[in-house]
Amino acid sequence: MSGAIIDGKAFAAGLRERVAAAVPTFVEAAGRPPGLAVVLVGEDPASQVYVRSKGKATIAAGMASFEHRLPVETSQAELIDLVARLNADDAVDGILVQLPLPPQIDEGAVIDAIDPAKDVDGFHIANAGRLATGLPGFVPCTPLGCLMLLKGRLGELAGLDAVVIGRSNIVGKPMARLLLNESCTVTVAHSRTRDLPSLVRRADIVVAAAGRPEMVKGDWLKPGATVIDVGINRIDAGEGKTRLVGDVDFASAVEVAGAITPVPGGVGPMTIAVLLRNTLVAAHIRAGLVPPAGL
Repeated sequence: MSGAIIDGKAFAAGLRERVAAAVPTFVEAAGRPPGLAVVLVGEDPASQVYVRSKGKATIAAGMASFEHRLPVETSQAELIDLVARLNADDAVDGILVQLPLPPQIDEGAVIDAIDPAKDVDGFHIANAGRLATGLPGFVPCTPLGCLMLLKGRLGELAGLDAVVIGRSNIVGKPMARLLLNESCTVTVAHSRTRDLPSLVRRADIVVAAAGRPEMVKGDWLKPGATVIDVGINRIDAGEGKTRLVGDVDFASAVEVAGAITPVPGGVGPMTIAVLLRNTLVAAHIRAGLVPPAGL
């Protein structure tokens, strides 16, 4: 029997609707809409698509969208100067600098320049530290979206055995921290993990974020496991065409898993929805208001 498909697109649509429904109350209390500033340096095609999608979603939610497109030759000093101006702009509640950045710019230095109170991407070391120590703060959008999908499917996560495949600062590490904070027993696996299949086979929850197409096979999984596939990989489909696949071999995994996210349509839509959620929360905190429940 095939596992249930976790519909991230539908879950994300519901979250975006809840965010949009809360915006008018904020506007009435604060006298302005929540504001999200997105900065794009250069003309990377994928980044342009992401930025355009984020701008449309921000406006659709009733928020103010501030887009800053800079030439690829922009210096690190110029970008940090822009970030400083956005930090000081009271109309801006969230700042997102689209990654990757051109090679002349140190991504870490730019992230560190963002006011942690406006760090809706959750990458600043202050927010990473708060997550690591169990304190409230902004969490990277993709892992927080994964947690929402897991809780929506499973409810209580305490006591479950979870394996996170991948140790990036953007997904793997914060995902592991979120699951620890939910009282899961968490193992972080990576490229040097020995006998990865047997490790995965004991997990109730598998989060695959390794960046390797269709790496996790169905026979790696514990029957009934819940699988969250964060991977987005474009592979050759023959005849000059390509297709998107995740880090999980969906065809074999869906026959074993209890529930699984597809690619596309699983984790991807959650990222922008959570970005809007984080911006709304930031706006409330900055205005001295209590963020709405249910987000």
